[in-house]
Amino acid sequence: MSGSAESTPPSVEAWLARFSNDSPPIGRAGAAITIVLRSGEREVEVLLIERTERESDPASGQVALPGGHVADGDGNLARTALRELAEEVGLEGSDLEGDLRYVGTEHARRFGLNVAVFAVPLGSTSRPAFPRSAEEVAHVFWLPLGALSRTQHVHRETGRGLIEVPASVYNGHILWGFTRRVLRQFFELKVEDDTVGPVFVPHTSPSVPNREPRP
Repeated sequence: MSGSAESTPPSVEAWLARFSNDSPPIGRAGAAITIVLRSGEREVEVLLIERTERESDPASGQVALPGGHVADGDGNLARTALRELAEEVGLEGSDLEGDLRYVGTEHARRFGLNVAVFAVPLGSTSRPAFPRSAEEVAHVFWLPLGALSRTQHVHRETGRGLIEVPASVYNGHILWGFTRRVLRQFFELKVEDDTVGPVFVPHTSPSVPNREPRP
């Protein structure tokens, strides 16, 4: 799928064409996340959030894909993913181009949770994504594919203590762990961080209990 220097890089449509628009039922995973793609000026970009720094939040300041835990009434995992997009970054179904594509289910080892991964293109007339709740999301930004493909090593606190981990750094945002692994798998890049990093941490919200995925 990767393009050479002489060829045209894969488009958003080409990346998505590998997956169906089926949605697994609730029960196949306890949470869902969405890879929202758009065509940037030079290459494909993916929407990411950076969580607000809070002392009570084990994933304070981490970079993640929009998404969260299944809630009563979702019906299927695609609805979980769409609900979380609206709650975290203000994107509704009308802001997206077509149905969500089911990429697969990843296991978040540290918390024993299966996470359904979906992907979808941003619509041509979409509203801008923004932090819907400043208490939970500090920043919303678009990561170019080229930045994801570059690796730096940083020190991060993990279940094994403070260790050096591979990361992608872009405009001060540090992407590592579970979210980076999911994205590198999606874009057919070598997986470098299969076993490290925080993944999902339960979080209680007054409106939607236990709904936040962690990077």
